[in-house]
Amino acid sequence: MNTPPSTPEAGRAGGTSVRIGALVPLTRPGWVEAGRHLLAGLELAVHEVNDAGGITGRPLELLVRDTAADPLRAAAAVDELAGLGVAALAGEYHSVVARAAAARADALGLPFLCSSAVLDALTEQPTDRVARLAPAQSHGWRIYADFLLDAGHNRIAVATQPSVYWASGTRILRDHLAPRGGTVTELDMRTLTPADVCDELADNGATALLLLVGAPEPAVPLVKSVRHDQRLAEILIGAPAGQPEFPGWADALGEDGAAIPFLRYMPERLGPLGARVGTALRERLNTAPSFVAFEGYDTVAVLAGILRTHGTDRVRTAASWPRVPVEGTRGQIRFSRTPGIGVRQWAWAPVQVVDRDPARPDRFRVLRSG
Repeated sequence: MNTPPSTPEAGRAGGTSVRIGALVPLTRPGWVEAGRHLLAGLELAVHEVNDAGGITGRPLELLVRDTAADPLRAAAAVDELAGLGVAALAGEYHSVVARAAAARADALGLPFLCSSAVLDALTEQPTDRVARLAPAQSHGWRIYADFLLDAGHNRIAVATQPSVYWASGTRILRDHLAPRGGTVTELDMRTLTPADVCDELADNGATALLLLVGAPEPAVPLVKSVRHDQRLAEILIGAPAGQPEFPGWADALGEDGAAIPFLRYMPERLGPLGARVGTALRERLNTAPSFVAFEGYDTVAVLAGILRTHGTDRVRTAASWPRVPVEGTRGQIRFSRTPGIGVRQWAWAPVQVVDRDPARPDRFRVLRSG
């Protein structure tokens, strides 16, 4: 579970540094590509904070722990990091893992700024100790549902696996589509093969199939099967959770991975800060940065702003979420209470429905903004 400090400043600082714990999926079954982008954003921001003088003269140190998409492993990492004296906790991509980390951080009185997880119920009860940058799932997925309706799709099939996150997404889609004449049919990937899914789609008349499953398995073979089934030539494949965002998707599927709409949390145009950070992230990653990398950068930017202004006391940090507006890479970040959300929430990060251009799968097309 232990990962060495990820900043050169950490090795020189000894006990004088201000420590932030970072939870990141870096090994399977975690979404490793997402974890790599998240960590790149976190590390870049830490580097820039330290170049600018750190936290009132003290270097910022990032203590990274690999969650591997395991909630129990994440909770244990929170315990360890709290014992190491971190001022706050940052990161995590997987919603179910972030929920376990948030519960443990809340119990320990450790401030946690969640970077990427979107599950509405990030905590069971309202808390001031946890805040979140990513839009709540209900917000983004309703925008996605409206996109489907506007494109003429009201008979939706979802290929799904057991998960609180996938079940929540299915419920959001069904609740939003039903009053508008839409239907949602679930296809259980525990019992169906990709070929079985194709047969189901050919029989039930759905015009869109949404991938509420992990990547690359079973998402990649499922896309290949549907794309090469002549009965399904007109069906839309969608992936609201964002599987096509990362280069590995295009590498695995090529042209078959294009024209699959998904959600990402980026503005139509980046401002000067976002453009500069995007260039630096591209150099670190050797590829175009995903929205997850920007979320990582913004996480440290927020925490650094709070720590500089209010000090490193955990109680003061938890009380400071709504008091420190921060200019992030994707707009000004300000936290508030949002109905139905138990944590301090940035309402909202910009939301787009995009896909990969069939003519150039390395380029994204914006289909809807919200």
